[in-house]
Amino acid sequence: NVKDYEGVIDATKTSLKAKQLAAQLIPRFFKFFPNLSSRALNAHFDLIEEEDLAVRVQAIRGLPLFCKDTKEYISKIVDILGQLLTADEIVERDAVHKALMSVLRQDVKESLTALFKHIWNVEEPSQDDTIRDKVLCFIRDKVFPLKAELLRPQEEMERHITDLIKKSLGDVTGAEFRMFMDFLKSLSIFGEKAPTERLKELIGIIEGQADLDAQFDVSDADHIDRLISCLFMAIPFFVRGAPGSKFLNYLNKYIIPVFDKVTYYFMISITATNVVQAHFALEPDIITLPEERKLDLLKALAEISPYTTPQDSRQVLPSVVQLLKKYMPRRKTGEETNFTYVECLLFSFHHLAHKAPNASNSLCGYKIVTGQPSDRLGEDFSEYYKDFTER
Repeated sequence: NVKDYEGVIDATKTSLKAKQLAAQLIPRFFKFFPNLSSRALNAHFDLIEEEDLAVRVQAIRGLPLFCKDTKEYISKIVDILGQLLTADEIVERDAVHKALMSVLRQDVKESLTALFKHIWNVEEPSQDDTIRDKVLCFIRDKVFPLKAELLRPQEEMERHITDLIKKSLGDVTGAEFRMFMDFLKSLSIFGEKAPTERLKELIGIIEGQADLDAQFDVSDADHIDRLISCLFMAIPFFVRGAPGSKFLNYLNKYIIPVFDKVTYYFMISITATNVVQAHFALEPDIITLPEERKLDLLKALAEISPYTTPQDSRQVLPSVVQLLKKYMPRRKTGEETNFTYVECLLFSFHHLAHKAPNASNSLCGYKIVTGQPSDRLGEDFSEYYKDFTER
């Protein structure tokens, strides 16, 4: 039957009806003619680029059949289907979605690997960005909701998709990162009974997105915004026992010492970005954002403080006390007190001091005997006590 199959392949160069028929027959009998596989695939791929919609749709519907019995073509077929997600016609796009789901059910591991390559391999931004966005939407809308059905065996496939996601986080938007993190949190390997090592893995992902290894630049509004978002994203994992040392040390080293400058530089950055917009003055949210961001930082610090280690608490406590003194004046100065700032800082202070009680004597004169040399009971800190209680 070789000549018959060759006749089917040649039919892709004839009439529209013959092309539609060839689009059905080429993938259907593909496995029986391995010597003609290259010719058959190229002829079928030509049909996908036909001007006639009916031919294109028929060719797309046939793509999953190529890898039903010949698994080595899965990666290639998924790659092509990923590119076809940008189709304008609804019926064509629907055919692509169904074909992709069909291939995914055949071999989810190989298919997901090929699909995710569209997310991390962006060489030609203009075209590839469009494909990347469409692939992301497909994964979000079609793959993630069916994780219970598709990710089998569960632990192996959940680990595989976790590795694919981690590889995809090199260049993602804030919304994309939240989408991926929400999905990872929903996996059983990171569920309520997950060991500490798994929680550390998630915290490590969030720390990487927050860019905690970078030198902090107070004028980098984007980094500040990303840092705050990641802080709030990490808090549920701190509650479950994940370590927050890296975030706390970063706050203590870079953020708290320049806390007052954050608003100033944030304002300059936003103004510079929007100064060309004629309606800048009509956007009050832009002006109020910096103060809200500062408050978010203090809220995040407050929410982390109950879950700190004694060592981290001891390191951060002096910085918190200094900020408290700034926002709780000793006497009435006529300035309005920012009670929300004070509430966050007092909350943080109490929890940190509870974790490191012997640090409170030398910082604010409160003598709490723990029996350690760091109590420094022989020294006079009465001035600190007076200074602190007057506030």
